[in-house]
Amino acid sequence: MPPPVGPSPRRRLPLVLAAVLVLVLVAVGLVVVRPGPVGRWLGDAPGTPVATEAVESAPLAVLAAADIGAPSPSAAGLRVALEPLIGDAALGGRVNVAVADALTGEALFDRGGGEGTVPASVTKLLTAVTVLTAQGPGHRIPTRVVAGAQPGEVVLVGGGDPTLAADAKGFYPGAASLTDLADQVRTALGGVAPTSIVVDSSRYSGPVYGPGWDDDIPTGGYGGAITALMLDGARKDPKAGQGWAERVAQPDLVAGRAFAKLLGVPTDAVRKGTAPPAPTEATDPAGSREPGTELGVVQSPPLIRLVDIMISESDNIVAEALARQVALARDRPASFAGAAAAMAEVVSELALPASGLALADGSGLSRKNLISPVLLTELLALAASPDRPELAGIFGGLPVGGWSGTLRDRYGAAPGTAAGAGVVRAKTGTLTRVHAIAGVVTTAEGRLLTFAVLTDDVPPDGMEPARAALDRIAAALAGCGCR
Repeated sequence: MPPPVGPSPRRRLPLVLAAVLVLVLVAVGLVVVRPGPVGRWLGDAPGTPVATEAVESAPLAVLAAADIGAPSPSAAGLRVALEPLIGDAALGGRVNVAVADALTGEALFDRGGGEGTVPASVTKLLTAVTVLTAQGPGHRIPTRVVAGAQPGEVVLVGGGDPTLAADAKGFYPGAASLTDLADQVRTALGGVAPTSIVVDSSRYSGPVYGPGWDDDIPTGGYGGAITALMLDGARKDPKAGQGWAERVAQPDLVAGRAFAKLLGVPTDAVRKGTAPPAPTEATDPAGSREPGTELGVVQSPPLIRLVDIMISESDNIVAEALARQVALARDRPASFAGAAAAMAEVVSELALPASGLALADGSGLSRKNLISPVLLTELLALAASPDRPELAGIFGGLPVGGWSGTLRDRYGAAPGTAAGAGVVRAKTGTLTRVHAIAGVVTTAEGRLLTFAVLTDDVPPDGMEPARAALDRIAAALAGCGCR
């Protein structure tokens, strides 16, 4: 019997907007003292935000909030509801699933849940939790300029901000700009124009492309060279839309040349190098030529905003930048290997189940990544806990079934998926033969669950059937009492 269809999408709309409101609150400088939307889903009273400026009232919620008194599905009920769907041939020969209660963390369903499985972009959930743990939601990434070792030379030092723009018309809203940085440099130099630019992207080390990446990823429009200095996520055109975009081969040099134009320096006077050490004694930057003196600095949006971008749009370049921030926080090299080791270290610190975990990157482009469904469900339950409110930032950007992000066009068109529209909030992952989904869902009786379904043995041409089969599993959770 198909699961009952929930309320119409029109009635669900305002609660979806309430989730989106989390982004608005961050943008206008609110400090949320409860664990974001999760508290509302669990029936908690909303936390009291402290506003730095006036904001509009929150939209009224029409989607029913999760009920902490609602009954939890039984293991037997979930087996009856899920086993036939997991057996769908469209999911291939290896399907691993876990379902847990978001409130208690209790495991409710497990089929291969402890097995490491290629997660594709679902990896970004792990990246989000580890960077928010390691650096904190308010951390910002600096891009600096210092005086060079030679007269007339200035050094543009990349700190790893993937959203940096040349001017106010960059790809990422609210990004820092080289225009601002150039203005600071002119002021610091007392109007004396520099004659050459050194580009220092040494903050990152190791290969610029990840291990286990498919051969077409560097030029395929969804990945690119990962360097500590770049503009607009290494896009060739900052006006390119979300998703596919042509990337430049040397993002750091492209940024240096853009900076040179802003300062009136010939682009052939731009070269790669490293910044001299800072002066041992403080100096007045106004007119100073002492090597290493800071001449200007701009800051990225806070990490909570970058996490939101990464999850909502499945931005691979931002994901790799955030993974390196974990490495830097744990005093490891800011490389693919260093980031992977640091992320695994944070997973251990959080007492999450690391059996079967193997990481090679932070975006999920690597086929060497392995994550278990149980790790994902426990990670989501931890993020939903009031004990770790800084982690709740991962939920604001989670795509909503039938409404936003990578789930915008799912839940409704395929048979058996409509119950998940507006109720499933999840991160998806897709590589050839690999399809995954992990997130939260409220049952028909009001219980909030965490779930993860990963499959890495789908026929190469089976993307659409596999996605529909995944969505039917999540929709079954939304539509059932399963007791």
